[in-house]
Amino acid sequence: MAPSGFDISTIGTETEEYSVTELYTLPDLPYDPGALEPHISARITELHHDKHHAAYVKGANAALEQLGESRAKSDFTTISMLETNLAFNVSGHVLHSVFWTNLSPNGGGEPSGDLADLLDTTFGGFPAFREQMTEAASTIQGSGWALASWEPVAGRLVVQQVHDHQGNHGQGTTPLLAIDAWEHAYYLQYENRKTEFFDAIWNVVNWDDVAARLAACRAPTGP
Repeated sequence: MAPSGFDISTIGTETEEYSVTELYTLPDLPYDPGALEPHISARITELHHDKHHAAYVKGANAALEQLGESRAKSDFTTISMLETNLAFNVSGHVLHSVFWTNLSPNGGGEPSGDLADLLDTTFGGFPAFREQMTEAASTIQGSGWALASWEPVAGRLVVQQVHDHQGNHGQGTTPLLAIDAWEHAYYLQYENRKTEFFDAIWNVVNWDDVAARLAACRAPTGP
């Protein structure tokens, strides 16, 4: 599955001089920046999307272009740095793209249907799931994310505490719900009271979006 913001029609072709069009683009917010107030301020949402998320998009495209230049020249002296930059920025872009659609001015409350049933069987109910997610976000050392992700091998939901954007998570998992624990997500409004932010964000969680992501992961693929 292509990451959000990825348009296969924009793929460029390599030449001796190597050039590539932008593979990743910044998605529009699905609501007005002020729509999540008072839980998340308009200014934070605007800066978070227009500056921070945009920087990851730019960084991902730059890393791809630089890797292409390295291939064209058969010069891989900086490959470790470039691969790290690619993983960091692509992961930041993907998780932020999930984050925006995970939120809604009409969100909050508790999930229902198959998602609620899965939380019951996996975590013993929504309150226990919410507590684990909140603790995962609150106890990150430095920057990172709390993710509720689908793990396809066992076919179950897992909570993951991700370092930066790409560290300390299981391979092959798909994020269904992403809570941003980087300071840029909350500091302008909540300062060092980050636990207040992690409590407030539950008031705007878009459970319909989370449920749709779960259904897509569970859908049969292939013959």
